[in-house]
Amino acid sequence: MLNKPMRNLLCLIGAVLITSLTCRAGSAEPTEQEEFFIHKYKTAFEAKDTATLESFLYTQGANPDMIRFFKMMLTSEEGAKISRIELVAMTPEEAAKATEPGEGFPGGPKICLPLKPIKKLFIKVAYSGRSDSLVSGSSESLVAEKDGRLVIPVPVPCE
Repeated sequence: MLNKPMRNLLCLIGAVLITSLTCRAGSAEPTEQEEFFIHKYKTAFEAKDTATLESFLYTQGANPDMIRFFKMMLTSEEGAKISRIELVAMTPEEAAKATEPGEGFPGGPKICLPLKPIKKLFIKVAYSGRSDSLVSGSSESLVAEKDGRLVIPVPVPCE
């Protein structure tokens, strides 16, 4: 189990990584495969079904710390309701940047995605904060296709 300062550092690294790899873009009508992915993800998220959420991760070749970090990010907003979820197209610039090596954990190797991303999963959530105030946030994850299934690839050390 990670201590609070390490968890905060990992969240910051993840936010920087996701931000550096992605940027919001427009989208077209979702395909049947995309609709299935979105429905299954939203259902699992709102039901706090950790096992199903983790099944979206493509972890082949990823180091255990990176896998733990991505699992933590999937469940970090427990209790939230998804107010918007969609798969959006990547711009050519975003797609090119997503295939470039990025920074991993401090002192660690450069990281790369094991699969070429085809879309971004955009999620906007709302949940009750302190004093029953409504808090909202959003996140983006890159999505790839593997064996006819949409997955969220976990970065691996670059070769």
